Amino acid sequence: MKNVFDKIQALDEVPSYSKHERFVEGIINAIDAKVIVIGDPLPSVNAMISGLGYARETVMKGYRELQRRGIIESKNRLGYFVSNDNTRHALKVAVLMYTIDTFQDQFYRSFRNGLDENVHADVFFHHGNIEVFEAIFSMVKAKYGMYVISPIHHPRTKELLNGIPRNKLVMFDRYEPLDGKFNYVVQEFEKSSYAIFEQVADVIKKYDEMIFFHNPDSLFPPEIVRSFKKFIKNYGIKGKVLREYIPGSVEKGVVYYVNENAELWNLLKDCDTKKIKPGKDIGILSHNDEPVKEIVGNGITTYSVSFAEMGKRVARAVMKHEQVSEVIPTELIRRNSL
Repeated sequence: MKNVFDKIQALDEVPSYSKHERFVEGIINAIDAKVIVIGDPLPSVNAMISGLGYARETVMKGYRELQRRGIIESKNRLGYFVSNDNTRHALKVAVLMYTIDTFQDQFYRSFRNGLDENVHADVFFHHGNIEVFEAIFSMVKAKYGMYVISPIHHPRTKELLNGIPRNKLVMFDRYEPLDGKFNYVVQEFEKSSYAIFEQVADVIKKYDEMIFFHNPDSLFPPEIVRSFKKFIKNYGIKGKVLREYIPGSVEKGVVYYVNENAELWNLLKDCDTKKIKPGKDIGILSHNDEPVKEIVGNGITTYSVSFAEMGKRVARAVMKHEQVSEVIPTELIRRNSL
């Protein structure tokens, strides 16, 4: 039984865990590692108190929770025994996403479809706000069997994510570095954006100027801004970054790189009003594809990863408990606007 104690005490390295959380997760980890199997006895309450230095109530509370989950059972006057090695039975997954939008919805639908019917997924939105991110963490820590997280680019993110055991974490969408090995299915922004810009460079050069609308306070990846500035410099293209699209300001001879949908709709509305034809009088490029962009403006040229594929891959990692380190490829979707 020494290894059971070892699995519990190994979680001392997760400072955000309470003793109760270490106890429950440690026993689950021991079952997952096949240190103990169905039918094996667990240390008695007194043995746990002696071996761990935990209070009796902490041990009893932990055993009650494991019973409630159907993982262990109590046999009268014989103690506690492992009754189920499927620790993912009635698995609860916490999904932390940026916000509600079309491509995030594509991810979630694909992810949800890839989970077994008995898996329960709770979705939380942090909106790129670190205070909200931290509040969600304090609410969900050690209460879920898996954590599927789209992280924030912030100095405090690493510390928060280090509070999750690596075998219970799958990072998705944005990559943030952590110590050691961890699971992720993400997209890459800087090199991939530059490569896309190069693919359409010949078309862009047919226009007089390229304008990139970017609000520095938005959730849009700053790596793409760097790629844009590097691209226009290296290719000798006249270009600039503006904070936002001002309705009515559309001009012929410009390639507009627009990513906020509200700005894209305003741009297209102005094109219709002024009889300006995208793909002829102006060019339009957008990041992140979604079905509506196939239709509006006679088709908007985009570049994007497949969020449906990302969701499918993350679901597989959750269900099969497999190691994954994957960057979903970014692809150019050529349509009539560029």
